[in-house]
Amino acid sequence: MSGELAAPFLAASALLVGAGVPKLGDPMPLVRALRSTGLPAGRGLVRVVAGVEVALGLWAAARPGTLNAALVCAAYLLFTGFVALALKRGGVLGSCGCFGKADTPPTRSHLAVTGALAVLAGVVAAAPERAAWTSGGAPDVVGTVALAALITFLAWQALAVLPTVTPAAVRSTGPATSTATTNR
Repeated sequence: MSGELAAPFLAASALLVGAGVPKLGDPMPLVRALRSTGLPAGRGLVRVVAGVEVALGLWAAARPGTLNAALVCAAYLLFTGFVALALKRGGVLGSCGCFGKADTPPTRSHLAVTGALAVLAGVVAAAPERAAWTSGGAPDVVGTVALAALITFLAWQALAVLPTVTPAAVRSTGPATSTATTNR
C-alpha cells in the first residue's frame, strides 16, 4: 500500500520538474524577476538553479527519502520566501518563467501553494515512508500516480492560470482594455 502522502509528494516533485524545465530553455523571465526584487541574477545562475530543481524533482519522485524530501522542503521554502519578497516589494510584474511564457506574476495563492508544499515536504523528510508510492500492487501505484497527476494539475492551475483570470489581469490584457477606455 502507498503511503498517505505519496500522491501529494509526487505532485510536489513533478512541479519542481515542470517549473525547472522552461527555465533551462529560457532563463530570462526568472533573471528579470530576481533583478526586480534586488536579488542577484544571471542566465548561468538561473540555468544552474533550474537544473538542480529538475534533478531534485526527478530524484524525489523516483525515490522519496529523508535527504531529498528535506531538499524539496528547502526549495519550496526558498520559493515561498521569494514570492513573499516579490509581493512585499511589488517588483515582479511578470512571470518568473516557472511555467513557460504565461504572464503569471506572484500572488497570495502562489505563496499559499508553495508554503503548503514546503510543509508537506518537511513532514515527508521526518517520515519518508509516508511518501512511498511503489510499495503497493499495480492498482495502488496507478491510483497514486493518477491522484498525483490531479494534484499537480490543480496546483498548476493555482500557480499559473488563476493569476491570469483575476479581474486585474483580465483588465490589463487584450481588447477589453481598449473597449473599456473607449466607452468611458
